[in-house]
Amino acid sequence: MQKEIVVSGPVVLGIESSCDETGAGIVQDGKLLAHVVASSMDEHARFGGVVPEIASRAHLQAFTPVVRQAMTEAGLRLGQIDAVAVTTGPGLSGALQVGLAGAKSLAYAAGVPLYGVHHLAGHVAADTLEHGPLPRPCVVLIVSGGHTSLLLVRDLVREPILHLGDTLDDAAGECFDKVARILGLPYPGGPAIDRAARAGDPDAVAFPRPLTKSGDDPYAFSFSGLKTAAARWVEQHRQRGTEPPVADGAAALQEAVADVLTRKALRACRDHDVQTLIVVGGVAANSRVRALAEQRCRAAGIELRVPPMTLCTDNGAMIAAVGDLLVRSGAEPAPLDVSIDPSAPLEYAALTPSAVPVARAAWAV
Repeated sequence: MQKEIVVSGPVVLGIESSCDETGAGIVQDGKLLAHVVASSMDEHARFGGVVPEIASRAHLQAFTPVVRQAMTEAGLRLGQIDAVAVTTGPGLSGALQVGLAGAKSLAYAAGVPLYGVHHLAGHVAADTLEHGPLPRPCVVLIVSGGHTSLLLVRDLVREPILHLGDTLDDAAGECFDKVARILGLPYPGGPAIDRAARAGDPDAVAFPRPLTKSGDDPYAFSFSGLKTAAARWVEQHRQRGTEPPVADGAAALQEAVADVLTRKALRACRDHDVQTLIVVGGVAANSRVRALAEQRCRAAGIELRVPPMTLCTDNGAMIAAVGDLLVRSGAEPAPLDVSIDPSAPLEYAALTPSAVPVARAAWAV
């Protein structure tokens, strides 16, 4: 009897260094083989936010150990890697440069193709590592420190990504960080707000729900006014000589953010006759955002998909997931002189003009 030959897909190493996490992940055929992250968050905490120079130096120190650990975790050598994918934007310029330089070195040493990946497309692809291929179409809500967007996604790597709405000013994560500082909570603000809110009353403060009135853009986001409302609430308490009830303020703020995010996301699903909502990004780890999204999706008959918390924040696995999709779709790799784009708009998953799928790779046949 002739033995059946099983052809396995490419092994893709992903590198993420857009902000304060150095991530390396390895993916094959949509399956996660390794996932390692080193964070410099503690080094930034005393400054109340990310310091670009500190982040860049931390990436330099962490890059090799993180990649080596990922390779060990996957039980692979560099010669067994078929492609390298790396975040080339958006993000901090110096941080992106460190990751790209390291990824280029690895790709060159291994003699394998390099793919430049959009950071936000990585967040979308992170969900595939837990739940499998994205439904076509699906609505994606990206909520992170610097981005809040509603997207209509059909094919993540083959078709343009349609923006239904984006943040007009502060993103949800920025709002959490800034209000946390006002309340005297530590950085990063999102987790601190979430922890404090557990002991608070979400109805204690009537914070506004920005851009939810009739006539407002149904898909746009704006959290600057909510941040200002929280600052005024704190100021009013202190003018009266009292300290604001932090737990109540955190719970009410979190409720307002979760309400706006989920209300607009469900509206997008209804308007575009989409049956699946995917929530990704760092703020997707927020307990109230998750709970309210689940509650409202269940009531509306919409499938909700949210990656595990470890895949919500920045990581190399999500970049490897995009690279895996690009390679299997036959996308052209980036040239080795590819550069970063710190303010890259999200139009395609790949950040190189030539990386448009033109043919199916041999292992995809």
